[in-house]
Amino acid sequence: MTSARYFGLIPAAGIGARMGSAIPKQYAEIGGKPMLMHVLDTFVHASVIAHTFVVVSPDDGYIDGTLAASALHDHSGMSVLRVGGATRQDSVLHGLRTIRGQVHDDDWILVHDAARPGLDAGLIKRLIDAVKDDEVGGLLALPVVDTLKRADPQQRVAQTVPREQLWSAQTPQMFRYGVLRRALEQAVNVTDEAGAIEALGLTPKLVEGSTRNFKVTLPHDVALAELYLKGQA
Repeated sequence: MTSARYFGLIPAAGIGARMGSAIPKQYAEIGGKPMLMHVLDTFVHASVIAHTFVVVSPDDGYIDGTLAASALHDHSGMSVLRVGGATRQDSVLHGLRTIRGQVHDDDWILVHDAARPGLDAGLIKRLIDAVKDDEVGGLLALPVVDTLKRADPQQRVAQTVPREQLWSAQTPQMFRYGVLRRALEQAVNVTDEAGAIEALGLTPKLVEGSTRNFKVTLPHDVALAELYLKGQA
């Protein structure tokens, strides 16, 4: 039996409505290059990753020009899949089905947000080292440090929520191909891969991530992401 391999899967079919940008946010420039290219550069140059797949919408009009203009001249370590769906779950599942002939059930899939450009090789290694022998899989996450408040319909505090044992999920989220595909095929309205795995009754492992690996969601996040990428935050 061959050893399990590691594959990157980047869902990038969203439009990023909250960014208020004229283009999908994964193509917005941060530090001189599109956000998506920061992610692809990290995965393609990580020697442990056998191949990286980026999932875009069938009518994506940006990916070809973005790749052609990038400094990543060798694209042999990645493939573009034009099978993105209406939701993250759809895009990841369609991507998994498309790569069926290239991966084995026991291979590991690392699903990472296109809008988390702060990922680096060290974080990928940390996740793989912590999860590669785990029976379930796991994800990068951060312990919650803020005091949490639950609001009522009038936006007043209804409850203070204890933060002990609460974590904020990040990506990559790393699970074996066979289990992840089955989980996503059965899941209903999950917002991340770990949620689909949990719905099977399994318990993913939490691996401490980094504040630099935050998700760019609002316009002011771009400046913060640039500071992290420059090593100034």
